[in-house]
Amino acid sequence: MAVHTTSAAEAAAPTTRARILAEALDLFAQSGYGGASMRELARRVGIRESSLYNHFAGKAAILEAIVSEHGPASSASRLEEPRYKQLARQPAAFCRQFALDLVEQWSDPREHQFQKVITAERNRVPGIRAKFADHFYAREQSMMTDYFRGFALAGLVSTPDPRETARLFAAGLIYIRLEHYVMGAAPSPRPKVIEAIDRYLAFFLSLIAADGGTQDNKKRKAKGETRGKAAPD
Repeated sequence: MAVHTTSAAEAAAPTTRARILAEALDLFAQSGYGGASMRELARRVGIRESSLYNHFAGKAAILEAIVSEHGPASSASRLEEPRYKQLARQPAAFCRQFALDLVEQWSDPREHQFQKVITAERNRVPGIRAKFADHFYAREQSMMTDYFRGFALAGLVSTPDPRETARLFAAGLIYIRLEHYVMGAAPSPRPKVIEAIDRYLAFFLSLIAADGGTQDNKKRKAKGETRGKAAPD
């Protein structure tokens, strides 16, 4: 009696559900949600149209699943991973890891497709705007706030408001994304993005340093700098 063994390639092969979501994201980005048909999606996936409904109730359910698995939702899911929880007492390492993971996400062509779809469709499909807001504002920001609250309670950072600190951290990263991935004719080279990330992190961490930046201030005074004096060009 022959025994079937699962090969590494078979184990790594995407599930039908994953293939549906991948093809749907591409189709929605190309044709728009309204212009995409379940028939065309089934053709791309290589299954019968009726088989799509074994996985999703309809096209709106597919879009909701895409929202749940991409963009801010994927960032929130990362924050629950053990590798992040291990950084719960290392604010600098935590911030850098989060920023580097975002760079990887921003560089993913699927993320570009997702942003195109969600920008066009979140106001047209009932429930999508609320679901997107829930993942972005509620889940991700709540978890990020918890991390900064933990840093503050442990005396690792200084902040009167962990929530606003988390929002400030996110805002700087969003601006970097706009500058290097959205506004230009082409995405910036990765080294340039990493340089911008490192510069921002150094500034941000100095703002919330547990010692209030005392050591940095001493170094500046030792070099003859005067508070309020503009730095030379």
